[in-house]
Amino acid sequence: MWRGLYTAATGMITEAKRTDVIATNLANAATTGYKKDIAVHKEFHNMLIRRVNDFDNGGVLGVDGAPFNTLAELGTSKEDITQIKGFTADPFNVPSIGQLGLGDYIDEIAVDYQQGALESTGNTYDLAIVGDGFFALQTPNGVRYSRNGAFFKDAQGYLQDIRGYNLLDTTGNPIRIPSNVPDSRVVVTANGIVTVPGQELRLDPVTNRWIAIGDMNRQQPLAQIQFVEFGNRLASQKQGDNLYYLVNNNEGNPPPIAGVNPDIRPRLMNPDMQPRPASGELIQGSLEKSNTSIVYEMVELIHNQRLYEANSKAVMTQDSMLEKSVNSIGSLNG
Repeated sequence: MWRGLYTAATGMITEAKRTDVIATNLANAATTGYKKDIAVHKEFHNMLIRRVNDFDNGGVLGVDGAPFNTLAELGTSKEDITQIKGFTADPFNVPSIGQLGLGDYIDEIAVDYQQGALESTGNTYDLAIVGDGFFALQTPNGVRYSRNGAFFKDAQGYLQDIRGYNLLDTTGNPIRIPSNVPDSRVVVTANGIVTVPGQELRLDPVTNRWIAIGDMNRQQPLAQIQFVEFGNRLASQKQGDNLYYLVNNNEGNPPPIAGVNPDIRPRLMNPDMQPRPASGELIQGSLEKSNTSIVYEMVELIHNQRLYEANSKAVMTQDSMLEKSVNSIGSLNG
């Protein structure tokens, strides 16, 4: 009876956590580049149920001596053994009862990387990712990754996201647009190369800003966006604020290896857990919307609520049975 109480309770805990996941997905249905979470549950190991005093060999029925192979050798017969509703104490004909489930739990909160719908904005610094890939951003806690391509140019010309984190290039430096280049002339290619007009870049000593000079009818490369992916889907984990970090550590860097020369450390790391050039493409002037379906999540929420209520009723039923058992035993002893 206690097992049934615990099993139903684990179901309630599981559905409560799944409700939190669904609520998070619904809250981010309008978040650019958001990838919905999926609660993956796993069943506890089942328990094989056997009757008390069931043994594989008749010689271990509490009798010292050599193993017995038949009831006759044991000095009895099947008719001498009490049988109740088809169950017998015959050690050579042990009935099969089956397995008892012990409930389930949330094994993993997985990320669904399914492509989100694209929305055309026409803004120069809006970049949508089609396929696999992440943008690299410089944050106070180290390099973080995001699918949110809604960038803008700040007063100093740096490309940043809405939180003010700089978009990084392949060399790990922030991308800065020359002061004399209009936004309409900035072009981002599918593989992340940022080009601006002119033939040369020169540092203006007055403004301390780069300026484009030369033939302004031509385009010259400025930088290449650090656009990366991971070979292993478990290499990155959600941090919050639509950001991801490497699971190696919270700093987003490979963990130190004791007694190993740092120069050869990257060669010892699993390459699938390290960022590499993305296989996806960038589309300028568009944004990738969240891949959360509000209708689907609402249906899942209703279904989840019903499962929670069913487990809750099971808990109350078990509790009622325990109460009656305790009260009955108490009255009999009285």
